[in-house]
Amino acid sequence: MDITVIVPLYNEDESLVKLYEWIEKVMITNKLSFEVIFVNDGSTDRSWQVIEELKLKYNTVRGIKFRNNYGKSPALYCGFKAAKGDVVITMDADLQDSPDEIPELYRMITQDGFDLVSGWKKKRYDSKLAKNLPSKIYNATARKVTGLKLHDMNCGLKAYKNIVIKNIEVYGEMHRYIPYLAKNAGFKKIGEKVVEHRKREFGETKFGLSRFVNGYLDLISLWFLSRFGKKPMHFFGMVGSMMFLLGFFATVAVIVNKLICLYNHVPAPLVTNTPFFYLSLLAMVLGTQLFLTGFIGELIARNSTERNNYLIETEI
Repeated sequence: MDITVIVPLYNEDESLVKLYEWIEKVMITNKLSFEVIFVNDGSTDRSWQVIEELKLKYNTVRGIKFRNNYGKSPALYCGFKAAKGDVVITMDADLQDSPDEIPELYRMITQDGFDLVSGWKKKRYDSKLAKNLPSKIYNATARKVTGLKLHDMNCGLKAYKNIVIKNIEVYGEMHRYIPYLAKNAGFKKIGEKVVEHRKREFGETKFGLSRFVNGYLDLISLWFLSRFGKKPMHFFGMVGSMMFLLGFFATVAVIVNKLICLYNHVPAPLVTNTPFFYLSLLAMVLGTQLFLTGFIGELIARNSTERNNYLIETEI
């Protein structure tokens, strides 16, 4: 099979038939074998009934139905697990992603050799204040942290080699950082393509401003796990040691200053009356705690079943 198209959806019953027929037209025109996997993320409208009707009419339709609304990442995870195509395309169900982009995305994967191609909605029809501006700030930060020069990290329209989606784990709300997950898994050839962003025809957006706050928190988590997930002592041990030494030398300075005053018969306040002394002790205590945190984290990492889970590209 050439292509698997994965469509995660939540309450998009009005757009599904038109989306599928558009995808089918593109595939037939370009003589591509395909399947479309609709992942129904706990919709409360007629979305699942529409998917069942499409399945009765077309043998290229597959459906996955969640009991509850778990989110986009779980939907993509289950879609990735079920995908059979050599190239996997993800797109949103709201018709803002154009299926006409699929042939070029497929060509970039199969002929240009990209492991992953991310869409870039250069011209957007979203609210400039509510979505455009926060998105630009978010993407600028993501580029800096991840080292990936992508303008639209969170674009729903992406193409992957099948081997990529089988070797990454999308969880929580990490769908925003799939290119970064792929990079950390050893897939280095990641490209970008300017894609059409269409106005929403039905319903309303399911994402609010809170996604940008969550996005930054997830970015920090991913950065930390990729850098120190298997070696927590490198972070906590270093920070803890520096803080302990800073507190230790500060405490020594306080005591030495007191002794010099006593030796020269100069009146000096009690050591315990100066806040500097307590700040020094606090730094030593925090440094010790951070060091022990790193030590405990190292013990957990060493006993983890995933400690030697390394991805092997090929064997002979």
